[in-house]
Amino acid sequence: MKTENVSRTVLAAGVGAVLAAAALVYVPEWVGQGPARPPSPAERAVRAARAGAEAALPDLGALIADREAWLREHPDDEASWAELGAAYTERGSRLGDVRDYPRAERALRRSLAERPAERGNLEAELGLGALAGARGDWRTAEEWGERVRKADPRRWPVYPVLMDAYNGLGDYEAAQKSMESLEGLHAGAVVRARAAQTYRDRGWREDADAAALDAAALAETDTDKAAALARLGDLAWERGEPEEALGRYGAALRLVRDHGPSLAGRARALAGLGRAEEAVSAWRAALARLPLPEYFLEAGELYESLGRDAEAQALYGRLRTGGRPGAEVPLGLLDADHGDPAAAAVRMRAEWARGHRSVQVADALGWALHRSGASKEALGYAKRATEEGLRSAPFMYHRGEIERALDQPGPARRHLEEALRINPEFSPLHARRASEALAALGEPSEEPPAELRAEAPKAARASEVSGAPRSPRA
Repeated sequence: MKTENVSRTVLAAGVGAVLAAAALVYVPEWVGQGPARPPSPAERAVRAARAGAEAALPDLGALIADREAWLREHPDDEASWAELGAAYTERGSRLGDVRDYPRAERALRRSLAERPAERGNLEAELGLGALAGARGDWRTAEEWGERVRKADPRRWPVYPVLMDAYNGLGDYEAAQKSMESLEGLHAGAVVRARAAQTYRDRGWREDADAAALDAAALAETDTDKAAALARLGDLAWERGEPEEALGRYGAALRLVRDHGPSLAGRARALAGLGRAEEAVSAWRAALARLPLPEYFLEAGELYESLGRDAEAQALYGRLRTGGRPGAEVPLGLLDADHGDPAAAAVRMRAEWARGHRSVQVADALGWALHRSGASKEALGYAKRATEEGLRSAPFMYHRGEIERALDQPGPARRHLEEALRINPEFSPLHARRASEALAALGEPSEEPPAELRAEAPKAARASEVSGAPRSPRA
């Protein structure tokens, strides 16, 4: 089941924007020498960053090696330290490799040591904001981002960092304002990609699709185009169109054959189409390329739905021991459904107390509370998750089950139906359970609810006393 964290594709776009800001400071030796030779991989990465595009991963690696070599000879170059830190963060985000994050922090802190924030080292501050976001520390990301914004409100790369931070904190109004500021300062694929995410989060599916198509058309690199196509695939999948999603992911993979989000999307779409063995193989490829916490949960639930419990438990074990940033929601859902629901509730309460109040956290907290027996308390969180704007089949399923446990058959039926209407194959494990829960509820009764039946005689007596006419029965 897809946990619907902040999109990793979108997060990488935000980190790429930070690299673009750092690259504007660094002017390499080859500038101004004329078109005597084709650009090197490191030079291509700088050019992509300056255009606000994602560099190809090999080019990004070449840029990192180039900056490392430069800094060995020029250790006081604060701009290159900031650029190196931003590049480490982008690579770690796009590969799901947390080992790059401490490297990024060391480089960014070194940049600040060479030129403190008080002297205007905004590139390093912005890099630390993007790094905090990549680690899922939204409060710290907000703090760094706001410092940069206040110092230079026209610095467009700060707004993707702030959007991620405010989305993670559940402050969707502030995220929208950051989006509007970004649109006023910059254009191109990165802005349209951000618009697509914003529209999706507000439930404006047609607008999201149009913006993602714009992003694909405006993309200047194969990497950027693949990211836009993967986003289109995600949108198609979320509205229950696995065939179209599969086509979008396939187009992305023809451009970048090991594009992690597209490999995962392809696995998800194949499972939705009932092509289980192909989906299993596709998940293996996706996890080898991009081992994200939400992918371990989703692949494990596919295995469990197929009765391959030992393999499912192995994947769940990798999620539990991974220690990766952004794992709180997947771990909460894992324990709620496949482990200790009480521990899941404790985990998600702690996340909520940290100020991480996105719809994803609200949904996971509500579900963990329900699974641990606190369905009455859970309902408020489930309502928050489903009423913010995002149209999510898993969120609707969770709310429907919570309402069913509270003996609210009407709302439960409505939300379970909505989950299956949004995407009938939203999860190889939970979509079937949603169908079974809906069948157990049966057809709606023609009788009014008990509380209305109890009030009817009182209303009739009051009408007789006042002399007011009785309303005709429907």
